[in-house]
Formats: sequence, structure tokens, C-alpha cells
Amino acid sequence: MFFYTRYPSSNTLKTYFPDVKFNRCITSQLIKWFSNFREFFYIQMERFARQAVREGVMGGGEAELRLRRDSELYRILNLHYNKSNDYHVPDRFVEISELALREFFTAIQAGRDADPCWKKSIYKIICKLDSPVPDSFRLPGCPTDTHSTG
Repeated sequence: MFFYTRYPSSNTLKTYFPDVKFNRCITSQLIKWFSNFREFFYIQMERFARQAVREGVMGGGEAELRLRRDSELYRILNLHYNKSNDYHVPDRFVEISELALREFFTAIQAGRDADPCWKKSIYKIICKLDSPVPDSFRLPGCPTDTHSTG
């Protein structure tokens, strides 16, 4: 589900987890899990952006800041969010991840990371890019047809 939405509302969670009896504690826990998922995502983006800056990638080096499906960053994200590799990683997630990587890179290269609140502008961009979660996620049990869809 994180491949589609990084900032799910409590209503979205209730829609896609119909077998869960929601109360305030459970809702808070699920929201916290997504917060942890986001934290891991952003830590990886920052880590790889800093590495690119250290390696001397230039601001116009977008070709070097591509998130390819055979890259180390992609492998790390897929392993974390899709351990058993049951789901096809949507192209949109790859695009958003690449955008996040570039935003971190640009901010670090420009020295904006000296400001304690420098990441907030990146979060504001990424939070607007959530995609609809496929209806197959509403089905009881795990969706099984997501490996073939993009």
C-alpha cells in the first residue's frame, strides 16, 4: 500500500483494512507504521542524495539521479516494502522516489540542509503525489494480481 500512498488518512486505512476493528489506539498504530515507512523512505533518499553530492554529481546530472529498477536504492526500497517480492512496484512509485531523490539532492547541493527545517518543503511536495490504491487491495486476503500490473 505504501507504493501508492505515503500519507494515508484514517478513512483510507479503514477502507483497505476491513477485517480490522478500528479504535483510536489501532488507528494511531497504523498511522505510526506509515510514519515509520515514510521515515525509512526519506532516510534512504537523503542518504543516496548525499552520496551523489559527495561523488560530484552536478545539478544538471539528472541522468545520474535516475532511479532504475536495477539500482541499489530501488533494491533497498523494494526489499523493505516488498520483502517477499509479491507485488509489482508501480511505475508511479519509482517516479515519486526519483523526484524525492532529486529534491534532496538539490537541497543538499544548495546548502539548504543547514536549516533545521529544510526537509519540510520536500515533504510538502511528496505528500501531494499519493496515487489511488488499487481496488484489489480491498479484497479479503492479500491481492494476488498486482505483480502483473504497472
